Amino acid sequence: MKSWLFLGIAIVAEVVATSGLKASEGFTKLWPSLLVIAGYAVAFYFLSITLKEIPVGVAYAIWAGLGVVLVALIGWLIYGQSLDAASVIGMVLIITGVAVINLFSKSVAH
Repeated sequence: MKSWLFLGIAIVAEVVATSGLKASEGFTKLWPSLLVIAGYAVAFYFLSITLKEIPVGVAYAIWAGLGVVLVALIGWLIYGQSLDAASVIGMVLIITGVAVINLFSKSVAH
């Protein structure tokens, strides 16, 4: 169960870091740049711990899928970026895929 918590921390840290990239303005602003570096360091550390229990393909699929959806939502909420119907449908499919992996895959340690 700890592995799933660690994966959640890795996802949140990666989302924070990726969202901070825009605010860093090409690493020209100090604090957002430091947030990006720290966020990715935390994300990769916790992802590496996660991989002791969860298969790399499953962990990465969940990490990447949820990361894409969360970054898109942050872009919409914070940066005012638009999401069209195709974007929303795609994100629903990603979330559905993550749910299918978690609920039905025999390669996932529950």
